[in-house]
Amino acid sequence: MSVFANLPKPAVAPKKPVSDTRHGITRTDDYAWMRAENWQAMFKDPTLLDAELRRHLEAENAYMEAAMADTKALQKQLFAEMKGRIKEDDSSIPMKDGPFAYGTAFVTGGEQPRYFRIPRDADHKDESQRHLLLDGDKEATGKDYFRLAGIDHTPDHAFGLWGYDDKGSEYFTLRIRDLSTGEDLPDVIENTGGGGAWSPDGKSFFYTLQDENHRPSKVFHHVVGQPQSEDRLVYEEKDPGYFMGVGGSLLDDFIYLDIHDHETSEYRILSTTDLAAEPMLVAERVEGIEYSLTEGGDVFYILTNDGDAKDFKIVEAPVAAPGKENWKEVVAHVPGRLILNHMAFARHLIWLQRRNGLPEIMIRDRVSGEEHSIAFAEEAYALGLQGAAEYDTDVIRFSYSSMTTPTQLFDYNMATRERVLLKTQEVPSGHNPDDYVTRRVLAPSHDGVDVPVTLLYRKDTPLDGSAPCLLYGYGAYGISIAAGFNTNCLSLADRGFVYAIAHIRGGKDKGFQWYEDGKLEKKENTFKDFIAAADHLVKQGFTSYDRIIAEGGSAGGMLMGAIANMAPEKFAGIIAAVPFVDVLNTMLDDTLPLTPPEWGEWGNPIESLEEYNWIAAYSPYDNVGQEPYPPILALSGLTDPRVTYWEPTKWIARLREKAPDAGPYLLKTNMAAGHGGKSGRFQRLEEIAFEYAFAVKVAGKM
Repeated sequence: MSVFANLPKPAVAPKKPVSDTRHGITRTDDYAWMRAENWQAMFKDPTLLDAELRRHLEAENAYMEAAMADTKALQKQLFAEMKGRIKEDDSSIPMKDGPFAYGTAFVTGGEQPRYFRIPRDADHKDESQRHLLLDGDKEATGKDYFRLAGIDHTPDHAFGLWGYDDKGSEYFTLRIRDLSTGEDLPDVIENTGGGGAWSPDGKSFFYTLQDENHRPSKVFHHVVGQPQSEDRLVYEEKDPGYFMGVGGSLLDDFIYLDIHDHETSEYRILSTTDLAAEPMLVAERVEGIEYSLTEGGDVFYILTNDGDAKDFKIVEAPVAAPGKENWKEVVAHVPGRLILNHMAFARHLIWLQRRNGLPEIMIRDRVSGEEHSIAFAEEAYALGLQGAAEYDTDVIRFSYSSMTTPTQLFDYNMATRERVLLKTQEVPSGHNPDDYVTRRVLAPSHDGVDVPVTLLYRKDTPLDGSAPCLLYGYGAYGISIAAGFNTNCLSLADRGFVYAIAHIRGGKDKGFQWYEDGKLEKKENTFKDFIAAADHLVKQGFTSYDRIIAEGGSAGGMLMGAIANMAPEKFAGIIAAVPFVDVLNTMLDDTLPLTPPEWGEWGNPIESLEEYNWIAAYSPYDNVGQEPYPPILALSGLTDPRVTYWEPTKWIARLREKAPDAGPYLLKTNMAAGHGGKSGRFQRLEEIAFEYAFAVKVAGKM
């Protein structure tokens, strides 16, 4: 008997056929009407949503609530467990910068962070030393959604630039705060990307403006005290296929304009000695060539894949002449050793690399060239490189964790190689690492390639195929899913689940080639790798097909839609969070925020019949058929600018039309949030508890 018995009738979406012809191929979309014509305005003011659309989304939410009604107690229990593993009044170890050290803290019951500073050498545990700069809970009062973009202080520590989004649409408003009084200046900068870069004198800053299609296409210079309308346009990116960001250097000597898509980059730099100058081009963009800068005093250190350095190398160039003709190799390219990012300080160059699927921090003495590494011995683990807020330092900060080991924060002296443990993540409700096992197994894919899969389960979990499994995957944009500590998934492990992460192609888990082999015409490798991971876990006795719940979000949600079409019989349930499932229609609509920048990832079906056919072959929405689909839960955010609400809404409608006797298909639309879901730390736990309750229910473990 189905665990979803006795459901009411689901919402039925009316059909309003719209035909579209490209490359001589005509497609009809019965649910195209769900794309609001006024989506740009609605993202800024959700009350503008069309009444028919609102009724349909609310009907879907009502059906979802009915289907999940019997999990209410389980959701509360899961939430209590997850919340119990969080130290509610937790605080960071402040980072030293000049006369102060800056940190964040939460209060018991608080949803939002509080930003504070203390005198540089004060005891961070002495709360009387803390000077509160920004209280996120106070700023969020009365708002259904509120997300802070942090606070960035001026070089003289007098003012702070902070930003917030109160719609979930990722249009951030910037304010300037007097850090001594806590009062905001009259300046209000709207529709920004969420941050900025201060000038050395603290009298002005640079920021990106989001255009009407939600693209950061312009950089402006704002002088404190003047209206936004008078801000000077510094640079405009005319190509809608590129993102743009702005940042500053640790030495406050340059403003960086970072222009990039997913495979090509270009930097323009502005010397802070002449803020009115035109930004200087470092190296013009060349398709497929990436580079990024970090300051090094009289040189720039540049991380790049130029010259067939597929897994990247580091070069240096004079500050006065940073063009490619002056690039000199410092750290050579080594195939299979992917350099992820780099930082430079007065006496050391450091970089984070991944080799054999594991991260490693490398440190190089800038004078002698001597190198050493920071690495760990566990089978699978995660490293985070925070670096430092000051250039003239020998001490950097990094974090370490594994699926069983709570996060540890270290200060590391690059000269003496002394490692100081600053903090170990507390789990108030208790956690014994010895109760759990973390493993890394290799799943052979369809073409013989081995796909790494990280596992977490309790030691007493039977490995005879009887255990349920939550199998997570992403596989896009070169993003690798770290095998770090996650207190939430312990709730599944404690219920007998095997928690698994499939490190599939499309990420960079095994180097840059791993990414290239999961994009464009090779995209289907991503889906086949995930199915291969499921097959291997079954073959090895970790689980069975009727016990696997697949999960992925955003581009990972596309993965969920694809594997649902390709192998529905191999999954007991599917959780697709903000799923990018209407791939072909979205890539054909160049007015949408991410479409032109995404063509390098998926292909451009507007210009190319071949690329049209690539996408059409796997686009989940376009390939829904009369399949034995398992129960599917799709989650959406009304003001999501990345994966628009209509994608999962259309997908669920088509699933229900094409395979009405399978499923059921549940759609949960957050009417007051965007891509990341709810903004508060405990509100987010409620959403995870809901998703896990679906998994537990489908697995028959309630």
